[in-house]
Amino acid sequence: MTEAWDPEVPIGDRRPGRRGFPFGLTLVTLVALAILVGLGAWQLQRLAWKRDVLARIEKLQASPPQPVGPVLDALSDGRDVGFVRVTATCPGLATAPYVELYGLREGQSGVRLISACEVDALRYRTVLVDRGFVADTISARPPVDPAGRAPVKVTGVLRPPEPASFVTPPNRPDRWFSRDVDAMAAALKAQTPAPIFLMAETSSNPEWAALVPAPLPAQIPNRHLEYAVTWFGLAGALAGVYAAMLFRRRKS
Repeated sequence: MTEAWDPEVPIGDRRPGRRGFPFGLTLVTLVALAILVGLGAWQLQRLAWKRDVLARIEKLQASPPQPVGPVLDALSDGRDVGFVRVTATCPGLATAPYVELYGLREGQSGVRLISACEVDALRYRTVLVDRGFVADTISARPPVDPAGRAPVKVTGVLRPPEPASFVTPPNRPDRWFSRDVDAMAAALKAQTPAPIFLMAETSSNPEWAALVPAPLPAQIPNRHLEYAVTWFGLAGALAGVYAAMLFRRRKS
């Protein structure tokens, strides 16, 4: 019987069952390895970031609040004021207009009410206040009176907005899904807003218990090391499978 010609095997080295080097499979494997290793490295970067955030939160819990104006002045000078505890006196906050931002709290869906607070700062005229969470089971809302000017003192934490991702739904006039400072400020007719949110720890409407101030989750998970080990482990497993495949091809 005549042996079949294999174009991938060099002339003079055509033994039965011998196959050439799998260039296509090698390329796919290298690309997959690069992706897995890249994801693992990204998780290590996230781990360092999360540890810094948790350390700042731990320090924050024991720190006294500062007046919001000077803190926002520091922000305008380029300083990082994320997670700084502040106090602000907001005219008419209890009856201020608001937009509703989709949110989750302890596994329950609902909305967070976002209003504008006038501030006395060198650069910024307003800061957006996250007044708290209202569960979807509650249809009522606080009263709205744009002419109201009764001052409300709020203590809370400044937090920069997280950017929307590719899975974030687009914002609508009746329901927001991302903290777009400029768009929210425009909807609330707030002038010169600071690029940060004041997450209220104290209630703007103490008489209305359905509005729950919730500035920070009670427990912030930090599983980035676990995720990094998983991605690196998958990369190692893929490399092992590829090496075993090459060994079997060489033996065959």
